[in-house]
Amino acid sequence: MAEFGVRDMSSPLKQALMRRPGKSLMAADAAAWHYGAGFDAEKAIGQYSGFTSLIEQSGTEILWIEDKGDGLADAMFTQDPLLMTPQGAVLLRPGKDGRRKEVALHEAACKKAGIPILGRIDGFGAVEGGDTIWLDAETLLIGRGLRTNDEGIAQLATILAAQGVDVLSYDLPLWNGDDACFHLSSIVSPVRRDLALVYAPLLPVALYQILQEWGISLIEAPADEFHASNGASLQVLALKPGQIVMISGYPKTQAALEAAGCTVQTFDGDALCVACEGGPTGLICPLHRSAG
Repeated sequence: MAEFGVRDMSSPLKQALMRRPGKSLMAADAAAWHYGAGFDAEKAIGQYSGFTSLIEQSGTEILWIEDKGDGLADAMFTQDPLLMTPQGAVLLRPGKDGRRKEVALHEAACKKAGIPILGRIDGFGAVEGGDTIWLDAETLLIGRGLRTNDEGIAQLATILAAQGVDVLSYDLPLWNGDDACFHLSSIVSPVRRDLALVYAPLLPVALYQILQEWGISLIEAPADEFHASNGASLQVLALKPGQIVMISGYPKTQAALEAAGCTVQTFDGDALCVACEGGPTGLICPLHRSAG
């Protein structure tokens, strides 16, 4: 029987869904996908290999979605079309129109892996996985912004209520405008159950207060590196509590994590993450994080 389930953001990552960029990224129109000036598809593909090596070395099993030239350049960011819960998967509906076809790829992957699908966001609802953060097995935080709307949040809350999960939503700032990718995970990255990396100036006050109420200590991301990376320096991935993967080139952010007791591994991601507006958290869809 398949092992699956996610109830927080930092327990040991046992299995993840990933898609290696290839033909679709090579053929991508950078302007259409809102990729930045540093976009270089060939370089990005090479950097993805470096990232993958760190995931494999950690012992995480990777389930692959293949890029067969379907034109879905953003599909390498597998976090967004699916939310894994403690009991199964919820198929989401990305707010970015060009990403809607990715959901079928995730649905097929779940069925192949024997992971039950608990529901899906449909109609005018929109939710992207980057806007969701598990505090624990009964509490999900979600950001309301340009990629996740009220209708999507309401649908997700109804689906998760059947599992006894509370959904707490927070308005996100506009920040870089309509076309930019800005998620809840752009300003909050849990690294342990009791510790998170945040960019405090953009935190909604109510979210700041709930993190304090839960006893979560906050590491404040250096502003200059946050802005230089368009927020990608903050989107760090926990492979297990306190064991972190982040983009190289942001030494102050890395030092702040290490000063808080974290072990940090880095990979080059200027073309892959900064230019394409997504950090290492966006490059994986966790399917199984072991409890405890």
